[in-house]
Amino acid sequence: MTLDNQLWFATVLTEVVILSLLIYRRVWQTLPVFFIFCIWGLASDAGNYVIRQYFAQSYVTVYFIETIVDSALEFGVLVELAWSVLRPIRASLSRKTLFVVAALIVAVGAALWPFSGIRDLGQYPPIWRNLVHIQQTASFLRVLFFLLLAGSSQLLSIGWRDRELQVATGLGFYSIVSMAVTVLQSHRGMGQQYIHLNQFDSAGYVLSLAYWAFSFASREAERREFTPQMQSFLLAVAGTARTARVTLAEPPTPINRGPRKR
Repeated sequence: MTLDNQLWFATVLTEVVILSLLIYRRVWQTLPVFFIFCIWGLASDAGNYVIRQYFAQSYVTVYFIETIVDSALEFGVLVELAWSVLRPIRASLSRKTLFVVAALIVAVGAALWPFSGIRDLGQYPPIWRNLVHIQQTASFLRVLFFLLLAGSSQLLSIGWRDRELQVATGLGFYSIVSMAVTVLQSHRGMGQQYIHLNQFDSAGYVLSLAYWAFSFASREAERREFTPQMQSFLLAVAGTARTARVTLAEPPTPINRGPRKR
C-alpha cells in the first residue's frame, strides 16, 4: 500500500470515528452544521478515491465543485461556532443577531479575498487559479477565526475543553498547514517535492481529525457564564447595532412647510 493510500485510509477511518463520537456525544444537537460538514467530508473523501481511480479525466472539475461546497459548509461552521459562543446571552439577543454575525464573517471574507491566491499561478488554467483563490480565502478566514477565538477565550469564558474552541483549533491547524503547502507548491520546478507536499498536507488533515477524535472522546466542559462586564459589553454592542438598524429602516420624517402660496 502506497503512502497516499495509507493517508487516505487513515483519513476515512478517523472520519468514521469522529462521526460515531458526534452521535454518541450528541454533538449533532448543538453543532448540526459541523455534523453535516463531517458527513460531507467522509462522503467526499470516499468519493474522491473512486473518481481518481476510474474517472481521472473529470477529477479537476469534481474537485472544484467539492471545494465550493466545502467552503460554503466551513462558512456555516464558523457562523455556528460564533453563535454557539454567545450561548450564555442568546436569550437576551434579537433573532436577527445570527444574520448580523453571518454578515460580519462574509464581510471579513470579502476583505481577505483580494489578498488571497498565489501570483505565480498565471501559467495554470483558470479553474486551478480560482480553486487556489477560494482555498486560500477560506484558509485565511479559518485561521483568523481561530486566532480571534483563542485570543479572546478568557473574555468569552471558554477553554480548550469547550467544543467551540476544539472545532476552531482543528480547522485552524489544518488551514495553516494547507496555506504553507499551497505557497510552497506555487514555486516552479519543484518536481517530486510537489507530491511530497501533497502528502504533508494530507498528514496535517489527518492530525486535525485525530485531534477532533481525541477531543470528542472526552466529555465537554460545562459552559461558563460570561463575566458581568463582558455580558454588559456584548449586550450593549448588540443593542447599538439593533438601534442603528431600526434608525436606517425608518422613513424620514416629512418637514411641515405650511401651505404653499400662489
